[in-house]
Amino acid sequence: MGSGVPTAKHGLFITFEGMDGCGKTTQLHLLARRLRDAGRTVLETVEPGGTPIGEQIRRILLDNRNQELSPTAEFLLYFASRAQNVDQWIRPALARGDVVLCDRFTDSTMAYQGYGRAIGPETVLAVDRIACRGLKPDLTLLIDIDLETSLARARARNREASDPATQSMTRMDDQAAEFYHKVRDAYWRMAQAAPDRFRIVDGRGDVAAVESAVWSVVAPHV
Repeated sequence: MGSGVPTAKHGLFITFEGMDGCGKTTQLHLLARRLRDAGRTVLETVEPGGTPIGEQIRRILLDNRNQELSPTAEFLLYFASRAQNVDQWIRPALARGDVVLCDRFTDSTMAYQGYGRAIGPETVLAVDRIACRGLKPDLTLLIDIDLETSLARARARNREASDPATQSMTRMDDQAAEFYHKVRDAYWRMAQAAPDRFRIVDGRGDVAAVESAVWSVVAPHV
């Protein structure tokens, strides 16, 4: 995966990236439905999480009671969840020729931990080689919104959550604005460095408009 544009006979690995509240999860589900309607078999997964083991790791990472979680421990937990996802779900699905849609992947770790936490890009790439063993997305959709919209949407989502467990999963939403400026800048830097893989989609429009923009990017690949 990740070398050239696959045809419909081969697995296709598409990742959705962006700031919290950008709408990427909604767009991933809409794209999955459209691809299934077109006859493709689709695996939808998320990071951190995806697998049952990954979901347990996700609860540790996002629980707002875990404010003492160190940047290094946080970084390694994200990759632990990813390694399980790659081995248990993503690689087998791609080997079957399925389309895999993943809500975040290593680009998120590069933006949030590599740059936001100052872990460093070299460290992220080194651990990625261990956890993912060369697996890279064929296409990455960066749903871009401004910082103010991102924070407002994420906090409104958390307030409106009816599940108490979901309401407590806000640790990453509680970071300082400076942290999120670093993250958004990192996303733009990565998109500019890998224009063959990244496509930037304006996430400020309504859901239908963003869905149309996403499909215009994905359609030539399927």
